[in-house]
Amino acid sequence: MNNTFLNDVDKGLSSTPKYLLSKYFYDKIGDALFVDIMNMPEYYLTRAEFDIFKNQTQNLIEALKLKKDTFFELIELGAGDGTKTKQLLKALDTANYNFNYVPIDISQNALDQLKSSVNSELPNINTTPKQGDYFNVLSSLKQSSHPKVILFLGSNIGNLNDVLAQDFLTKLADSLQANDKVCIGLDLIKSEKIVLPAYNDSQGITKRFNLNLLERINKEFDANFDIDTFKHQPEYTEDEGIARSYLVSTKSQTVTIKALNKSFHFMEGERIHTETSRKYNDAILNGFLKKTSLKVIDKLMDSNQYFADYILNKDE
Repeated sequence: MNNTFLNDVDKGLSSTPKYLLSKYFYDKIGDALFVDIMNMPEYYLTRAEFDIFKNQTQNLIEALKLKKDTFFELIELGAGDGTKTKQLLKALDTANYNFNYVPIDISQNALDQLKSSVNSELPNINTTPKQGDYFNVLSSLKQSSHPKVILFLGSNIGNLNDVLAQDFLTKLADSLQANDKVCIGLDLIKSEKIVLPAYNDSQGITKRFNLNLLERINKEFDANFDIDTFKHQPEYTEDEGIARSYLVSTKSQTVTIKALNKSFHFMEGERIHTETSRKYNDAILNGFLKKTSLKVIDKLMDSNQYFADYILNKDE
């Protein structure tokens, strides 16, 4: 039994308002559903960042100031299926750069699949996966004396609230050496008509992705969530620039989690907050970086200017 997951479920459902952490979306079913989400027409984020990695690969390499004669570690936080990163890996492999690829993800299933696909498609690249969440792996970065390039793509930092995002960037900076680089992918603030459908697609994939979290709790902790009595509800306004997802109880009900030997009551209309996705601009990012030793040195945008990959340098 995953005691950390169980404790987080207990804490979240005991809180007012209730919440569940989005990192637990990713079991085997959740991984597959998220791949489907990335391919759905409304979900522009993956296509936008893929546009940058595919069509501006050389610009990206130059922005990161990579050198062929210097060994470096390419460390990806929240690697997922590596679709975008493989564009960069192919270019580095073709040009004979000397590096080790270290994908990090909370999902062991995703890491196993990624390592297998990289080994198959790019057999010359040394791949060393590490399982864990972002905060837990930061301290391990200090153990290597090699130059490091950190990839933090997909606007994953947007899933953190502002306090945690600030804390993460501070800890990331403290884990790096002078002149290490970070490529951080950020979804930019846009209109509601573009953003909201990305979290409420016409095929209902995002709905199933969110509801699968309740299914996972049912399976792993012997709970009795009636999935049909919860609906998926996303919200976003351009003024605030933060998309949020909720699971809403459609009736008054009590759910029992046998692994906790506890029951949780839901009023009709009561919400479980499952995900936050902050959208960014230069001012917001620079505001977070002010208290760190990281500075923006370059910025690459997709052809629609929906998304940006910011290149950060660790100051001496």
